[in-house]
Amino acid sequence: PKEIIDGAAQKAIERGFAGKWVFTLERPSIFPFLQYSKKRDLREKIFNAYSKMGNNGNELDNKAIISKIVTLRLEKAKLLGYPTHASYVLEENMAQNSDRVYKFLYELWPSLLEMAKSQVVDFQSIIKKEGGNFKLEPWDWWYYSEKLKKARYAISDEMIRPYFKLENVRDGAFYVANKLYGLKFIERKDLPRYQPDVQVFEVHEADDTPIGILYIDYFMRSGKRSGAWCGALLKESKQDGKRILPIVTNNHNLTRPAGNEPALLNFTEVKTVFHEFGHGLHQLLSQCTYQTLSGTSVPRDFVELPSQIMENWALEPEVLKVYAKNYKTGEVIPQSYIEKLEKSDLFEKVFESTETMAAALLDMDWHTINESHDYDVEKFEADSIAKIKLIHEIIPRYRSTYFSHIFSGGYSSGYYSYIWAEVLDADAFRAFQETSLFDQNVAKAFRTNILEKGGSAEPMTLYKRFRGAEPKIDPLLERNGFKPKKEKK
Repeated sequence: PKEIIDGAAQKAIERGFAGKWVFTLERPSIFPFLQYSKKRDLREKIFNAYSKMGNNGNELDNKAIISKIVTLRLEKAKLLGYPTHASYVLEENMAQNSDRVYKFLYELWPSLLEMAKSQVVDFQSIIKKEGGNFKLEPWDWWYYSEKLKKARYAISDEMIRPYFKLENVRDGAFYVANKLYGLKFIERKDLPRYQPDVQVFEVHEADDTPIGILYIDYFMRSGKRSGAWCGALLKESKQDGKRILPIVTNNHNLTRPAGNEPALLNFTEVKTVFHEFGHGLHQLLSQCTYQTLSGTSVPRDFVELPSQIMENWALEPEVLKVYAKNYKTGEVIPQSYIEKLEKSDLFEKVFESTETMAAALLDMDWHTINESHDYDVEKFEADSIAKIKLIHEIIPRYRSTYFSHIFSGGYSSGYYSYIWAEVLDADAFRAFQETSLFDQNVAKAFRTNILEKGGSAEPMTLYKRFRGAEPKIDPLLERNGFKPKKEKK
């Protein structure tokens, strides 16, 4: 697609390769290449480079560091009276212990794995039909997924990109916050910015009371951390009875558009914008006395609820018709596209959930070790993958040597939280579905019991105050088409 090619040309210029095209191992760069390039040898080359990051036997190799980290974490846990690092971490999480995490993941895994296997059969059928004489490999997945999506659902990223102009998507998220909580977002071009293209918004209540500042940093650049995340330059707190307004950041690594063209997103990127904005609302609406408890200062398996619930509104027809407009004609996205998008999104969810769950189980395996010694990282990971019978066409979302969430971030023994929070967000969104999309009573209950409270009370206590009961798994299973493993009689 033109915007992908233009983005690669711009990246080439930035790196001193004018007239050429550069694709990097950053996710917004590598995955469009895997999705669209017909050059299978180059797909293999870039995928293998990605999957071997930090694992090339040179001065940047992470294997020895990983072995040292997990050993030191175990020693720390035992000094504090815990048998494993996971036991130490999970005690304060909703899950409470590793047995409960494993039980939860294994309940979903068999059905998910079977669904992934069925997609392999479908992809292999396309390869055969096109005259290919090879077996599907991991670097082929995105390419044939795009082909199948076009054939089965008559939709592709390129059909929908024109309807997802970045600024419109951002305003769509703002619209949802306004409809739910009455919030207003006023751009402030006069406030200082740490990067020229960063956008700054002053956030007000419906009665114009200021509640915080939101910085949004959308595009990739050299030296910027990869991925997408929400941060705070100043967390909300109270001092002498006065609320200290938070200064919140939403950060992305979207491809910068070339020339005067707008940034056009695929639907995965749209959901990410809504997701990080949900974290931002958690920070902006906090009403806590202490910074250590405010906003997103909650257990890992609870922190993704405010972000993931926001993704639900992104695909609602009522919301899509507000922000999903063709950037050239102003035409609202057709209802037929919405229906196809819903089906293809469910199709893609199988792959996303499989790779995420494999990574979550790898994380748990690393942090339930109970013996200290030098670990063979490649063998340990291979054993973890073999134990769950992960198909070779899919690798964990992050392999050990570049699994920064758990080795340099705060998600050790907690990567399962993305899937755990899906149970929470599906059940929480069901509360709106039972009434109306922007029901003010439900929105007020979610704001006062979840978003405002930060970590000032136990997560389950807060959730039950909002919902009136503990979350049920059924809404997630129905939404994603998963079938839990039945207990043998």
